[in-house]
Amino acid sequence: NDDVLFLREEDFFGKKEHVQRIPKKTTAYSKSVILSDLRVGDLVTHSEFGVGVYEGLKTMALNDVQNEFVQLRYQDDAKLYLPVYRINLIRKYSGVAPIDKLGTQAWNKTKIKVKNHLRDVAADLLNLYAKRSQSVRAPFSAPDLDFKTFEGQFLFDETEDQLKTIDSILEDMQKESPMDRLVCGDVGFGKTEVAMRAAFKAVQCQKQVAVLVPTTILCFQHYETFKKRFESWPIRVEMLSRFISATKARTIIKDIKDGKVDIVIGTHRLLSKDMQFKNLGLLVVDEEHKFGVTHKEKIKKLKSSVDTIAMSATPIPRTLNMSLVGIRDLSLINTPPQDRLPVRTFICKFDDSIIKNAIESEVQRGGQVFFLHNRVQSIAEFAGRIQDLVPNVRVRFAHGQMDESALEETMISFFKQEFDVLVSTTIIESGMDIPRANTIIIDRAGTLGLSQLYQLRGRVGRSKERAYCYLLIPQTGVMDSAAQERLKVLQENSELGSGIRIAHHDLELRGAGNILGEEQAGHANAVGFELYLELLEQALKEARGEDTQKDELEPEINLRIAALIPDEYIPDIRVRIGYYNALSKIESPEDMDRFEEDLNDQFGKVPEQVMNLMGIMLLKKYCKDLAIRDLTAGTKSITLSFADFTPLKPETLIELVTGHKKKYSITPDSRLVIQMKEISWPQIYAELNSLKELVTL
Repeated sequence: NDDVLFLREEDFFGKKEHVQRIPKKTTAYSKSVILSDLRVGDLVTHSEFGVGVYEGLKTMALNDVQNEFVQLRYQDDAKLYLPVYRINLIRKYSGVAPIDKLGTQAWNKTKIKVKNHLRDVAADLLNLYAKRSQSVRAPFSAPDLDFKTFEGQFLFDETEDQLKTIDSILEDMQKESPMDRLVCGDVGFGKTEVAMRAAFKAVQCQKQVAVLVPTTILCFQHYETFKKRFESWPIRVEMLSRFISATKARTIIKDIKDGKVDIVIGTHRLLSKDMQFKNLGLLVVDEEHKFGVTHKEKIKKLKSSVDTIAMSATPIPRTLNMSLVGIRDLSLINTPPQDRLPVRTFICKFDDSIIKNAIESEVQRGGQVFFLHNRVQSIAEFAGRIQDLVPNVRVRFAHGQMDESALEETMISFFKQEFDVLVSTTIIESGMDIPRANTIIIDRAGTLGLSQLYQLRGRVGRSKERAYCYLLIPQTGVMDSAAQERLKVLQENSELGSGIRIAHHDLELRGAGNILGEEQAGHANAVGFELYLELLEQALKEARGEDTQKDELEPEINLRIAALIPDEYIPDIRVRIGYYNALSKIESPEDMDRFEEDLNDQFGKVPEQVMNLMGIMLLKKYCKDLAIRDLTAGTKSITLSFADFTPLKPETLIELVTGHKKKYSITPDSRLVIQMKEISWPQIYAELNSLKELVTL
């Protein structure tokens, strides 16, 4: 009826403005996933004693006080009991290695060899850093009211990691040297929004933005996303790919040269000789590792003068190689968006009734299905078989050997929901973002690699709907143990943000050689992947002239108080060890408050033993700051033994002792004795705090 006019809420009140939420800081527990993955029998590396076997947690009485220890086994059945407050000294070992022997120098020799190698690596890195910092460009302006308005139009709550990444990018853009940042995060965790905010800032400063993507379908999807996000701003977004006619492409290229296009999203077409920008300021590269060698060389040339953001959904260990050779700042987005649900993962034998039910259930709720059949020769016949199973459902197939235009047409049709089931090869592994597709069925799942399976599962579960992944194995025949392990790992790690776990498992199953260069792999395997990264970080600090003595110091703390997480409070040993590792990161009273709040929320009122443990972790941080090697409590006093590099000057200590003889004294072996009315961690913390104040005076 022409007399009826439909008005929306936003026609009256304008577009909904989203107020940016500052999330409460999460605990470090989420970052302790690798250690909480430990199972009895797993290999671990101890910084001081080398590779041993983890044998669980053991509660023992020491000075009539119950405490918990991590039990490790070494050669000749030798046992090492590590107090839980020193759990930071162990890391899960990724790979296969002989266990070390206690009391020998073999482990120290290995560590020295790796450290020497890393000194050379660090020197090379610093040279590259220096070259990069010589490049100078005018800084971008700080975020203004328009930028805040653009941020407010994001209709979702940013995750903590997203906010951190956005802040880091804005800081980089306001410096004088060009940015080169790698943004790494699971599929659907909000990397594109991060890129769009950087693009907005660049355009605000009269700069052009190029977004480079590996596939035409991904180009189309990014174009749609960017266009929608920038629709209320005078910003021109264009796309260059095979979807664009030659005539239109020529016009767009001319307009880019004339500066009339603000943001262009394209495939390797952007790297063609005829492409000229009037004022390119930002390059966003999505899934850079998917580009060929010649394209990478062209990207490198382009990057030398402009700010660059590289985005990758590839699990973290693969980025080590990039950080070794590319010298990039790294941002990790590990927090899932609000309301996102984990993908339910099932391992089942190939069965027509399971397949039929899975497809029909998804289609009935208005969704779509990916069906992975990784054999080009039989894919058409297989798609016909699926069509016979579900005659009322629209089924089509796609594979990489199809004519390009036919393949693209099929993919776009699926994106537009013109059919229900896409039977395809692994071409869907990346670059397909179809929120309505929430079931994936993977035929012969055991033949695929772990990272590949993880990426494929990431095609679904990108909306608020519950998603399902079916890993099909043959009805008959036996799968090899490695394939069984891969499927088991994928099923066990179905929660959100488990990419880092998957990557570490991948590293264990395949060895580091496939992920790093062979030379680095040898050294990484010698000490374990995580320790290798830490030693590299240390070598970089040394190369910059920073003092690393404090980092290497591991204080011994002997208090006669029970400090542990009781079994009855957190019965699950793996969750408990995860929390022990997380608690070892405590550095301030605010951290303690946050942990207490988190534990209270998860498990109820925090017992005194756990509060004691948190207190010891805090004391440990202060001991490191003051270079205290040993803190031992008696009945009415504590004694402190200092390292040579303590920031407390000898004259300050002498002054302290002479001015307060009743309270302070120094023993012949240079230990400071402090008399106390009460021996408790809060009182000891107060004393250490007083000593810290003497350093700053």
